[in-house]
Amino acid sequence: MVPGSLSLTVRHFVGVFGFCCLLLLGISTMIMSKQKHTQSTPTIVTMNDLNNMLNYGARTAVKTQTEWKAPIMWEGMWDPLDYDRIHADNQSSVALTVFAVGRYLEAYLETFLVSAEKHFMVGFPVMYYVFTDQTDKVPFIAMGPHRYIRTIKVERHSRWQDISMMRMKAISEVIISEIQYLYSYVFCFDVDQIFTGRFGSEALGESVALLHAHYYKLPKNLFTYDHNPKSKAYMETGDYYYHAAIFGGTWQNVKTIVDECLASIMEDKKNGVEARWHDESHLNKYFWLHKPTKLLSPEYCWDKNLPKSDIIVMRLIWAPKDYDRLRAP
Repeated sequence: MVPGSLSLTVRHFVGVFGFCCLLLLGISTMIMSKQKHTQSTPTIVTMNDLNNMLNYGARTAVKTQTEWKAPIMWEGMWDPLDYDRIHADNQSSVALTVFAVGRYLEAYLETFLVSAEKHFMVGFPVMYYVFTDQTDKVPFIAMGPHRYIRTIKVERHSRWQDISMMRMKAISEVIISEIQYLYSYVFCFDVDQIFTGRFGSEALGESVALLHAHYYKLPKNLFTYDHNPKSKAYMETGDYYYHAAIFGGTWQNVKTIVDECLASIMEDKKNGVEARWHDESHLNKYFWLHKPTKLLSPEYCWDKNLPKSDIIVMRLIWAPKDYDRLRAP
């Protein structure tokens, strides 16, 4: 073999060897990168998966699912990180409506809003729609990022029937004029309540009802439905007794809820009838005919005067009532 041909052979060998080394290094890097990516990428969770991930057996002393397979949300059944992640990915946002009319503004509104900023849908965009007859007296509250307060002037009424009509009508109007363009979910609250624990994205759903703290363990024959056949709220029986202090869902479903309740209230008024518990009676009738897709347990609205054997976390509590003073003319 001539010297030139030996040199060429050596160079060829070195070149092939170097290429093989680079190829192996590249493959090794790709494998390590894939393993690292697999380890760091969170499991993808869809909205439909969330109900299937609930641990319905975590709370054996209480009911955790309805007959129509809707979850009843109790502490211990779910991982908040799963809900927060999927709702963050979906860019979920929430409109909260609350009415503070007359003396209720001074007595409850500031505490309600301050506690909400600590516990309600933390980390998500929220607009508090405050309906009041005294817009100039709404307190200043420091808000977190992407969280705002909007005040809306409403007329003050003295009769509960008129208050119920005003509430349903006002919510419907603001959904049409504003909320539908800005927020994906709506929650409607009474103002005489205080947030005391996480009230987070696990509460969001298509149509959300709240189990009444006073009735969730009682037999159906003790539920205080409206038994007057002349009322549109009339019910002989039902599934559960729902508390009108909180209800919610997508803006489309909440619009339907308030519109149908308003139509029933107006029909009763035309016929000279008033439902036993006003809008709460009509809300119970609506949820009996149109089953909610999610139920909130009483930990989402608890009366501290009750024994709390089932309550691990009090997420929201009833504020002290002083109806004689608050409802005085």
